[in-house]
Amino acid sequence: MIIGLGCRQGCSCDDLLALIQQALDQAAITLSSVHGLASIDLKRDEPGLIQLAARLSLPFEVFSALQLEPFASRLSQHSTVAYQQTGCWGIAESTALALAEQLSGTSAKLIIPRQASSMATFALACAG
Repeated sequence: MIIGLGCRQGCSCDDLLALIQQALDQAAITLSSVHGLASIDLKRDEPGLIQLAARLSLPFEVFSALQLEPFASRLSQHSTVAYQQTGCWGIAESTALALAEQLSGTSAKLIIPRQASSMATFALACAG
């Protein structure tokens, strides 16, 4: 399982972790089942995401809007704001799907669609 994340600039590791834990708890999924974190390349140097990956000891991968374009038709919703700012219709869902497929070599599906807090978005994808 792969977590995809989008966030506002300055979003803290604790804010991200709270969103993740809330979503996983509601779905009765443990954090230990997660094998990676993903976001858009514009967030490559975002301190909260980097700290989160280190705290959870998970690899953190980023994708360009061009790499995420093929996933647009599989999103639960399209965000005009995200598209205007990044060129991607949905960062959390797209990046979760992209990394799950990259790691598995097979098609991925959303297990938890986009969840949002005031600072971030979260989605969970799994291969197969």
